[in-house]
Amino acid sequence: MRINREIRAPKVRVIDKDGEQAGVMLLGEALMRAETAGLDLVEIAPNAEIPVCRIIDYGKFRYQLTKKEKDSRKAQHQVKVKEIKIKPNTDDNDINTKLKHSRDFLVKGDKVRIVCTFRGREMLHTELGFKAVQKMCEALADIASIEAPLKMLGRSLSTVLAPGGTKKKV
Repeated sequence: MRINREIRAPKVRVIDKDGEQAGVMLLGEALMRAETAGLDLVEIAPNAEIPVCRIIDYGKFRYQLTKKEKDSRKAQHQVKVKEIKIKPNTDDNDINTKLKHSRDFLVKGDKVRIVCTFRGREMLHTELGFKAVQKMCEALADIASIEAPLKMLGRSLSTVLAPGGTKKKV
């Protein structure tokens, strides 16, 4: 964004400090108007056939832009991926505790990755891990949907659940 003497176009369309069009004029004349008002001439639309410039207080304009950007960043929710680790022989009480934690994460709007790791001879019975992960997915189906299918990578089996599943009517 160019201001005052940085503007290169010979003719510019000027919008005055009240937001009304002052018309097309030579750059020097537009700069004189801005100086007499004690404000800056700011190039708003440089790619137009005749560039559009506005007579405003540039410092105040920049302040409002940064404030608007900060507010928009504040409104955004950063989606985090929380990880829940289980083993194929994890007990039901422990799975219920992990389900409660996953439910809290999903309600807050975070994604949940469920990882089942296999050690040693547990690799011979991967179906136990599939059942455990499947059980957790089914228990969370009312508030979450499966984003990534079950995938076996090395010694671990994982899936990702995203918030916003089909809510069951009671």
